[in-house]
Amino acid sequence: MKIYNVLDLALKHNGEYVLGSADLHTHACYFIYGVLNSGEKGRPIKPGKGHEEIVCLIQGEVLLRGDTGTFSLKQGRAFYLKGEETYLMDNSGKDNAVYVISGGHSEGHMH
Repeated sequence: MKIYNVLDLALKHNGEYVLGSADLHTHACYFIYGVLNSGEKGRPIKPGKGHEEIVCLIQGEVLLRGDTGTFSLKQGRAFYLKGEETYLMDNSGKDNAVYVISGGHSEGHMH
């Protein structure tokens, strides 16, 4: 077993770190840890072709903007995206927002 400091890794990689195949040596799943700074806008949330993700806000409150509308996401709430579905995440709060994403491959998708 190996423990990863995803907070430090995210802060070193522009606020988001993908714990995936490079670290885990598998393409079966991945985990994303993100920090959206106060006032930061337009962080894309998009699984990509052949992928599915569950996004959960751990801290703060953000606004999600996409083709199907604009939604407010509060701490402890989660949503599901598949494929090319895309939302932009905005943090207009006074504190940083923190989110995690659990992702994997859609049925039949291989790298």
